[in-house]
Amino acid sequence: MGDLGGRGRRGGMGGRGDTGDRGEERMPAGSSGPSRRALVGRGALAALSVTGVGAGQASAADDGAGRGGVEGPAAPWEPVPVPEQVPVTEHRVPVAGGGSLWCWDTGGNGEPVVLLHPGSGSGESWPYQQPVLARAGFRTIGYSRRGAHGSVAGDPARADTVSGDLHTLADQLGLDRFHLAASAAGGQVAVDHALSHPERLRSLTVSGSIMGISDADYTRLSASLRPAGFSQLPIEFQELGPSYRGGDPAGVAAWLAIHARARTDDAFSQTFAHTITWAALETLALPVQLITGDADLYSPPSVKRLIARHLRNVETHVITEAGHNPHWEQPAAWNHTLLTFLNQH
Repeated sequence: MGDLGGRGRRGGMGGRGDTGDRGEERMPAGSSGPSRRALVGRGALAALSVTGVGAGQASAADDGAGRGGVEGPAAPWEPVPVPEQVPVTEHRVPVAGGGSLWCWDTGGNGEPVVLLHPGSGSGESWPYQQPVLARAGFRTIGYSRRGAHGSVAGDPARADTVSGDLHTLADQLGLDRFHLAASAAGGQVAVDHALSHPERLRSLTVSGSIMGISDADYTRLSASLRPAGFSQLPIEFQELGPSYRGGDPAGVAAWLAIHARARTDDAFSQTFAHTITWAALETLALPVQLITGDADLYSPPSVKRLIARHLRNVETHVITEAGHNPHWEQPAAWNHTLLTFLNQH
């Protein structure tokens, strides 16, 4: 893939620490913060194999909202090292209003999977998924939205919608039909794109997201789950489950390092193409998978089941011992759940 209005290069995702220097050949998306460097090694891939789940994996029957169940370790949980990253090409994709999106792309001829980061993260948020998806045969792509790490926000008055930016990126990278997998705030972007361009998507996975649903009953319910002043609490308390915070301090530090780099000074709140309502969700016919952590304070399993009732073709999964970021907290279970779904569709 050539340069798309910016700098395109091959590099590894195995670098650690702040790689803000654009001349650095190792890719920032692999950065998990200096505190986690000692955890990285070639043997880490054994813990994040294509199946992604060991003998202790537990699963449950249908949870009442389509096919689904519980995914997570039955045996005592231990931290998972960040695996060695596969080589990628980086791009700067120009978007309307003078902005650009930093993205990385593993390339190849496999079906594309585009990863949409949470609001607390960026295109750097997927080091646990990049090599696993690529080695399973998928062309894996991650990018930072406007105002996130490595991107240029541009002029708010001339900017496209978030789904419009994603559509531009897909066109520039030559993607025909692709899978979308989104975390948290990325879920609203994913739904907005699915409503705008359903013909482009093979499947949609939304993890730990309130999905931007605007119906009054839902917004009241969602707000009632978190007390006044919740947004002022430390971000790791808001978004990482207590089991993970207690069990992997180095992983928490790595996640916080990505969060610290995530938002740039020119960031602004971007618009959406659609108002997301129950009625809008009910129009989606593509396969949808909803994932949440059992300790997610934004989107607990009961809320995921409520959302699932408004989707035609859906399955739901709960990741045990995880909060709002199960793709980071329990990557083996999350990757297994995603890959199973992708291979079905």
